[in-house]
Amino acid sequence: MTITGIGEIVLDIVLKQLQPQAAVPGGSTFNAMVSLGRTAGRDCPDIKLQMVSQLGDDSLGDIIATFMQQNHIGTDALVRVKGQSSIALAMLDEGNNASYEFFRDPNPPAFEVPELEFKKGDILLFGSFFAINPATRDQVRQLVRKAREAGALVYYDINFRKNHSAHDSLPQIEQNIALSDMVRGSSDDIAALYGTVDAASVYQKHIAPLCKHFICTRGARETEVFSPGIHSTYPVPQGAKVVSTIGAGDNFNAGSIYALVKSKNFEWDTIVATAHRFSQNVVASLYNYVDEDFIIT
Repeated sequence: MTITGIGEIVLDIVLKQLQPQAAVPGGSTFNAMVSLGRTAGRDCPDIKLQMVSQLGDDSLGDIIATFMQQNHIGTDALVRVKGQSSIALAMLDEGNNASYEFFRDPNPPAFEVPELEFKKGDILLFGSFFAINPATRDQVRQLVRKAREAGALVYYDINFRKNHSAHDSLPQIEQNIALSDMVRGSSDDIAALYGTVDAASVYQKHIAPLCKHFICTRGARETEVFSPGIHSTYPVPQGAKVVSTIGAGDNFNAGSIYALVKSKNFEWDTIVATAHRFSQNVVASLYNYVDEDFIIT
C-alpha cells in the first residue's frame, strides 16, 4: 500500500506575543503525512508514504527533505526547484489558536507533476488552498483523477481560510469534493462557504450529491459524521492541555487514515476515536504532528 499526500510544505515559525516558540516543517497535508510516517510508516514496513510537493534548492529545502526521510516519508515525488522554500509565521492568540502570514518566493517555477502510479487499496490525501490555487489546482486534480481511476481511496480536507473569496473558491472546492471518497470540513469551513454551521443541511444539499462520506469537526466540540442513512455525533475527549491548535485538524485526517489502514474496513466509531486521539496528542505540544513514540493500542 502507498499513502500519498499532495500539498505545500513550509517552515512554520510559531510566535506568541511576538516571542518565537518553535520552528518546525509544516503544511496542512504535510503535517498529516509526518504523523502517518511516525505511526503507519514506523510500524508497517509494507506501507510506503510519499509527499508530492515542491521545495526550493536552498538549505531550508535540504533540512525539510532530510526531516521527511527521518519520518519515513519518501522524497521521490518531491520536486526541488531553483528558488527559496516557503516560510509561514504562525501567531498564537491567548487561546493558543493560530493565524498565519506566508512568505513565499515571488516568482516560483510552475508546479511540476511527478510521474506516479497508483493501485487499488492506496490512499491519497489532498486539500487546503493548494488544491484550489490557480497555480496548482489543475496539476493536483490530474493526480487525484489518476489515483481514483486506479481504485485508490481519495480523502479531501476542505480547510478553507477566510482570507480567500468564498464565491470564487466554492466551485473549485466542489469539483474536488466530487473527486473524493471522503471529505472533512470544519464548522468554520462550511460557515464561510455555505453561510451556515448546520452540517446536516450542508451534507444533504451540497456534499451528498458529490461525495457519500462527510466528516464535520468543530474544534473542541462534537464531531459529526455523515454517510448514506447515517448521521452520528461524537464528543471530543476533554482533558488535554491545549498548548497549540496548529495541526489539530491535519492530525484528525492522519488518525482517520491510520484507522482505515489498520482496520481494513469502514467503521465510523473506530475512525473518529482514532482521529480524536491523534488530535489530542498534537494540541498538547508546539509541534505539528504526533510524538515520535506515539502508539495507538
